[in-house]
Amino acid sequence: MTSTSSEMRPLRVADLGTLAVMAFSGETPDGDMPYLLAYSLGDGEGGPEGSAAAIRQLLAENGIPVGDTLVDGSQQPRLPLTLLVEAGQAVVNMPYLNAQCIAPPEWLEAVGERGYAYFLFATRAWPVAQPGKPVAPEDLTAFAGDEETLLSAAHVLLPARSLRA
Repeated sequence: MTSTSSEMRPLRVADLGTLAVMAFSGETPDGDMPYLLAYSLGDGEGGPEGSAAAIRQLLAENGIPVGDTLVDGSQQPRLPLTLLVEAGQAVVNMPYLNAQCIAPPEWLEAVGERGYAYFLFATRAWPVAQPGKPVAPEDLTAFAGDEETLLSAAHVLLPARSLRA
């Protein structure tokens, strides 16, 4: 049985669970890539499965596909997802999500050079990465590089804006 959008219940913020954003960079053939990873701890009322469903609904309601489609935010002027980089922080805004994180210097340099960040919004919960606590690089690689995470996430090249621009 499949559900249609008219059968979908309204999004409840409590179902999303605790949302967090993490900035990191990684080497690519054409230089460092600034990444932003948004994820839920899976602690919403419906647990990890409920959080995943709520995030998928949030993304769908905002026209952001999940899967292997890469959305180029510079080509989507009405994309309800923005990135502000200011005072060493990355601030991501979209309906139901307003998150900021301290960005490492190498991330700030990479986003300054490229003018955008690769935004990955995982639908899969990641309870290991508690906001404000360090994450081991191998844990980040294991989660963000996992095929299940990548195939169930939204992928957006998100233009970086600043207050000075």
